[in-house]
Amino acid sequence: MYVALLANRYLTSRIIPWIAVAAVALCVALVVIVVSVMSGFLDMLRTSGKTMMGDVVIRFPISGIPHYEDLLEDLEALPEVAAATPTIDTFGLIEMPYGTGDGNNMVETVQVWGIDPESFNRVSEYEDILWWRTPSMEDAESLPSDDLRLDPGRDRTEAAMSLKDPATGAPGIVLGMHISVFNERRADGTYGFQAGDTNYWMPGKQVELTLVPIKGGRLSIEPESRAFSIVNEFQSGVFEIDKNRVLISLQDAQEMLRLGSGTLYDQTGKLDPETGMPLVLGESPARAIAIYVRANEGFTPDQLRIAASEAYDRFWSDNVDREDRTVKPPSPFRVSVMTWEQQLASIIAPVQKERELMRILFSIVYIVCAGLVLSIFWSIVYEKTRDIGILRAIGASRPGILGIFLIYGLVIGLLGSIVGVGLGWLVVTNINAIHDALGEPAPIWLTITTFTVAAVLVVFSIHAAIKGSILRWLLGVIGFLIIGVVGVGLALHQGFLLWDPSVYYFNEVPSKMDWFTAFLTMGGAVLFSVIGAAIPAARAADTDPVKALRYE
Repeated sequence: MYVALLANRYLTSRIIPWIAVAAVALCVALVVIVVSVMSGFLDMLRTSGKTMMGDVVIRFPISGIPHYEDLLEDLEALPEVAAATPTIDTFGLIEMPYGTGDGNNMVETVQVWGIDPESFNRVSEYEDILWWRTPSMEDAESLPSDDLRLDPGRDRTEAAMSLKDPATGAPGIVLGMHISVFNERRADGTYGFQAGDTNYWMPGKQVELTLVPIKGGRLSIEPESRAFSIVNEFQSGVFEIDKNRVLISLQDAQEMLRLGSGTLYDQTGKLDPETGMPLVLGESPARAIAIYVRANEGFTPDQLRIAASEAYDRFWSDNVDREDRTVKPPSPFRVSVMTWEQQLASIIAPVQKERELMRILFSIVYIVCAGLVLSIFWSIVYEKTRDIGILRAIGASRPGILGIFLIYGLVIGLLGSIVGVGLGWLVVTNINAIHDALGEPAPIWLTITTFTVAAVLVVFSIHAAIKGSILRWLLGVIGFLIIGVVGVGLALHQGFLLWDPSVYYFNEVPSKMDWFTAFLTMGGAVLFSVIGAAIPAARAADTDPVKALRYE
């Protein structure tokens, strides 16, 4: 009984243990915040890849996969497959409907995806990332009153799903949200327009897209240009995608890149003896550069990859033996079948290694916790030598004395780690609000309050000096200097961009708590706090009561 009573008394009667609790809490919070942001960044990378590409990608670049419709049928017949969609991706130039002031329109380099909207929506989250669509009632309540999406007349979901301008029937294009320089992102994540000029609302405006088509397996020197009507914009949450990607229909992409169906002529110069025209070899089928596949529930991407690879092998074998098909699909050895994580391995793997490196490097906080607890307990044991001698003299056992300080260290570790995880959770879940606040000038009320506290500390220091208390005077001076510097900083602070989406890939800071790391860090902090307390506790348990009672 005395073990718990004395441990509680030592903990509540002095301020030094609470300093140790604060130190442990700050160490734990530091690890939780840093690793949670890294884990969130990694999860966002994985989610973004899966959102835009499904689970598995079958890909043959440049010349594409002919007869891909048959492959789609084979894939969607598999129990592992929920949906599959054909795509074409390439790079191009887009002439925007605004200029630089010298009479010339701005031209941007973009990544162009040709998609079939209906099947692409089943594989990805295409409809969910469209910006100009009517928000749900729940989302509408959180939007500012001037958000244009609150106007039902601005909804362009149907046009984006058909990739046609509903007014003119012209081919449609969907732009990434950051392609237009007039889409200004606000602190709350919504978009407005520079200087409030809604004339640069993109849907309905015309752009010209230029691609370099394929001719005879080689790049053509004759670029293909076509006018498109902007039917919507999208925000995937990945800055690099939203800044560079545009979506057009699969048919338009095939036509512009000469990957559509057509007549196949002999390229060696042979002529048809009857017509004198180049010899017709057959029909050239339409092609798709990639097939994106989403897994059914209950199947992993790796299981789907194996099933998709086997399906392509069967598709290739069936077409190789068909005499009615002049154009054969590429060999399975030349076609890549990868999961979305393998597709992004060059980005995901370094982030994974960096996160593990952070975990290892920040594990030094455990040693810090142990060192803090050891030094504090060593001084407490040194100070309580007579008390320990009295306890030993009246019959307290060595394990009992040991238990007092071990429980002491356990409580410090538990309290510090719980407070630290709570502080880490508070920062991580509000990290974007904190970031946005840092981007704005400091509130005047906060600056005035800080200087008021500094003035109070000056009065406190003067009063302590008159009373002759050096400690209180010193504490007042130190507090004044710290608060004064903070006040000056707030007065001069005009806001700065800490998280630049063009540098950090995403347009917001990851704010998901890594609970695995949190609980692991809690366990480490408690364990090393007990280890730090164990050495002074053992010293206290070995105290000779006779020598302790004679101690001065």
